[in-house]
Amino acid sequence: MKFFYDFHIHSDLSPCGDKDMTPNNIVNMAYIKGLNMISVTDHNTIENYKAIEKVAQGLGILVVPGIEINTKEEVHILSYFKDYKSAKAVSDLIYESLPNILNKSDIFGEQNIYNENDEIIGRLDKLLISASKYSIGEINTIVNKYNGVIVPAHINKKSNGILGVLGFFPTDINFEFIEISNNYELSERNKKIIMNYKKLVSSDAHILENISEPINYINLEKLEDIFSYLNTN
Repeated sequence: MKFFYDFHIHSDLSPCGDKDMTPNNIVNMAYIKGLNMISVTDHNTIENYKAIEKVAQGLGILVVPGIEINTKEEVHILSYFKDYKSAKAVSDLIYESLPNILNKSDIFGEQNIYNENDEIIGRLDKLLISASKYSIGEINTIVNKYNGVIVPAHINKKSNGILGVLGFFPTDINFEFIEISNNYELSERNKKIIMNYKKLVSSDAHILENISEPINYINLEKLEDIFSYLNTN
């Protein structure tokens, strides 16, 4: 069965996320567009997952716990988990490792934590778009410890994409999946590099209208099989 997805969405908790990217707005837009599965992968944190998951339950949309981690190489790595507890443990480690640079909301944007009624219940102080202290290899080790999977984000994007920053995939890490952003072109060189990888195509949406249309899908027997599909550990 085809299940349509978008596994790279930012909420208003990411400073670069639009103020309209609240739990209800995100989930309802995904529902209107006909998506079955989403992941809200805010920068270096998962603090809006609970609210988003509560909203999604009422609409039959599955939410995969996810984080977009900024490594010390300034490479963005998506991490996905089977359960919130594991994702929260990694989220706390990553947030603790961020430099003590306070967010300036008038410059970078708000970093708001919401409940399921779209009420702001808190904010994170550290600037979430900062690089963590962990390398790509260290992130791989940490995420694997919590039975998660890492996916290099928007590899067709020059800034913060692994190929744009490093120019190659590290050979000591076995990436099962790579992510292609549907907002950027894929060069002929990169098309050859990624030939042998499984591919996820997502939006990297920071505004509501950029959430994916029902185009990209994964064939599964049932929706919950996405966790075993993503995580082959």
